[in-house]
Amino acid sequence: MPKTIPKSPPISSPSYRGYTRLIFASRWLQAPLYLGLIVAQMVYVWQFWYELVHLIQLMLESGMQSETQIMLIVLGLIDVVMISNLLVMVIVGGWETFVSRLELSDHPDEPEWLSHVNAGVLKVKLATAIIGISSIHLLKTFINAPSMDDKTLLWQTVIHATFVFSALAIAYTEKLLAPTHH
Repeated sequence: MPKTIPKSPPISSPSYRGYTRLIFASRWLQAPLYLGLIVAQMVYVWQFWYELVHLIQLMLESGMQSETQIMLIVLGLIDVVMISNLLVMVIVGGWETFVSRLELSDHPDEPEWLSHVNAGVLKVKLATAIIGISSIHLLKTFINAPSMDDKTLLWQTVIHATFVFSALAIAYTEKLLAPTHH
């Protein structure tokens, strides 16, 4: 006796519409994740001010610091800002792409990139931001090179090169997949 395959509900059936609505509504499960990233960004704001106050205290308490010390602290501040920028891209771009429209079309502060963000553009922007952050870490490592072992220098360089290669691969893939406009 042949087995019968159960039929799926017709597209117009109430149960099918219920399933599709549930699946579509599930995107809101990401809302707490984005709120968590906002909390993480607040931690980075705190970290920035903590490091800035530390820099000012060093200058006031012990006078002029070495250029290398100042550069390392400033690079740390830049690193915090770049990670915060990455968080903004993920929070705003991810929300707009995966959860719901932000409806900022008439807002004077709407980021320029937000009008044409999609998952592919977001991936390329994130990869580029990660390269920038990795560059800052690598620069800090090279400034401290005399106190670092060769293995650390080598691995940080290899990891950075991997980030660069990955970003190029992502950008190339997105270019291949992007619809061509004639």
